[in-house]
Amino acid sequence: MLERVTAPGLFPPPTYSHATVVEAGTKLAFLAGAVPLDADGKVVGAGDAVRQAEQVLVNLGAQLRAVGSDLGQVVATDVYVVSSEPSVLSAVWEVVEASGLSAGPHSSTLVGVACLGYTGQLVEITATAVVPEEKQEEEEVARS
Repeated sequence: MLERVTAPGLFPPPTYSHATVVEAGTKLAFLAGAVPLDADGKVVGAGDAVRQAEQVLVNLGAQLRAVGSDLGQVVATDVYVVSSEPSVLSAVWEVVEASGLSAGPHSSTLVGVACLGYTGQLVEITATAVVPEEKQEEEEVARS
């Protein structure tokens, strides 16, 4: 079970929650940072943070499906953007909002950074997601 919380007395966040509570015993997936690489390892959208954010979300979706989850089950993210300009960070956040990832809304931190791991990389998103019980049961059946 997920409970998304906006703390009383704090400024209400526009498209995320202050906290997400996950019931004990729930299976969680902690995903490595999704990056804007294609299947050949090439950076997609060179110089374009918005295009890279779109590719990062495609890749994040693949990571989630690989563990039996999806964007709607994400409880927390960290969104890293190589920029010190709030307008660039906002443009990337608009892509995140449009993706369905912010459905819930999940808890998130948006951070401008100096650089990321791949040459030309402008965006990376780490995530924690719930793996729904029905997905867990399907996985167990598939393994047997």
